[in-house]
Amino acid sequence: MTEAAKLDLGPDPSLLIVDDDEVFLKRLARAMEKRGFAVETAETVTAGKAIATARPPAYAVIDLRLEDGNGLDVVEVLRAKREDARIVVLTGYGAIATAVAAVKIGATDYLSKPADANDVVRALLGDGEAMPDLPENPMSADRVRWEHIQRVYEQCDRNVSETARRLSMHRRTLQRILAKRSPR
Repeated sequence: MTEAAKLDLGPDPSLLIVDDDEVFLKRLARAMEKRGFAVETAETVTAGKAIATARPPAYAVIDLRLEDGNGLDVVEVLRAKREDARIVVLTGYGAIATAVAAVKIGATDYLSKPADANDVVRALLGDGEAMPDLPENPMSADRVRWEHIQRVYEQCDRNVSETARRLSMHRRTLQRILAKRSPR
């Protein structure tokens, strides 16, 4: 029995993948096609919105940070056009605040990169009832601090000055923290 035969994709196997990493995009598209999805790809927010408007897919995998904007814009357009779409947001800059924002806008699930095709399929087809396994290595104190800063930053509508004021820290210090990648 093939991998695609095992999956119950329903009557509409259409899948939109939006990611600006061309190598990852092509690799994930091929893997998802092998699993039975009818894949359409886009590398920009503009292209993703156009596809979501013209041919709203049943499934979508959307990168959070794209060269021309935020992937959540594509999530909003797709959710408006097709309420039953199963949407997974992928990001290399995972933070609790962005995960919450993605789910509030209409994402079904949220995955941090690197995620393989099996992780994506589980997120797309999962019922959301099963609790994820406990991590072997919990977050470090630096990571918890970074997550808190990201949450407050999102709550302040990405306003650096307001976030710095609420966290009682210097604005330039906050800008340096925000410019760096998340600690492990």
